[in-house]
Amino acid sequence: MKSFSRVFASLALAVCAAAAQANVVVVLNSRDASVTLLDQKTGSTLKTLDVGKEPHHLYPTPDNSMLIVANAQSDDLIFLDPVTGEFKARVKNIPDPYHLGFSPDKKWFVVNSLRLDRVDLYRHETVNGEPRFTLVKRIPTPKLPSHMIFSADSRFVYVTLQGTDEVAAIDLTTQQLAWKMPVGDTPAGIWASPSGLLFVGIMAKDYIDVIDPAKRQIVKQIKTGAEAHGVRGAGDGKLLYVSNRQANTISVVDMEKLEKLYDLPAPGGPDCMEVTADGKQIWFTSRWIKKVTVVDIASRKVVGQYPVGRSPHGLYFHNRAPWK
Repeated sequence: MKSFSRVFASLALAVCAAAAQANVVVVLNSRDASVTLLDQKTGSTLKTLDVGKEPHHLYPTPDNSMLIVANAQSDDLIFLDPVTGEFKARVKNIPDPYHLGFSPDKKWFVVNSLRLDRVDLYRHETVNGEPRFTLVKRIPTPKLPSHMIFSADSRFVYVTLQGTDEVAAIDLTTQQLAWKMPVGDTPAGIWASPSGLLFVGIMAKDYIDVIDPAKRQIVKQIKTGAEAHGVRGAGDGKLLYVSNRQANTISVVDMEKLEKLYDLPAPGGPDCMEVTADGKQIWFTSRWIKKVTVVDIASRKVVGQYPVGRSPHGLYFHNRAPWK
């Protein structure tokens, strides 16, 4: 593998000219151990580069100045410029960072370690311009902690447990597992509405569970489509998108009325999603066909498909709708 300095030096030259005209779409190719950068305006490939083994998920830093790519098998984090894709830093010795996120109050950086069956809590800071993470607590969990979402007040992080069909709540004030409750078969993505309800994709079935965490009860099941997996807010605090990987659809769910409104076409096994800042398009990784697909929401039509690497998973672009 080429050295990181050589790879990212050539990357910077490739993307700087394009960055003035368009944001870069960052796509994680999990099986290729690489990242593909697309021009958001044209869908053309700007660069594909090696980053580390099994990059699955990514997350912006609290100030949105950098984008973190988590390499689950390489046990490290890569920091990129979210607009140009330029390399900024690398943090080693973060074991199995499968899913990750910062608490809303910016005090905690949380990592779900899927293969190690634990959730790790870190403090984070920048020292001499370099990111630094200090491990505070390792919390053992039941099998396969997968996706996470935080409560609005930053007290809890909610984690789906794919191996035991549960959702767990970790209290960040005590750094302890507070509770867990059963949900449907193989829970995956999880989201929180402004009212505090949790929406959980039930991957082995065709619905999402709606949970009231205060009561620790499932208040409704909403049928979406086979292999309900990823969930992502539309940015307006009202609508939710659910990627149904086997059904090849993305369901639009009303988080207030707790009902599905309609489906969007989503060929190729839709997974992670992003919504443009104007709310007009949804971009998603088509996991099984090595592409990123773009759908016009108003017309409910596919308007673009762009080739990337094998098993594309996470994606991100700076010009996106808020994560709410």
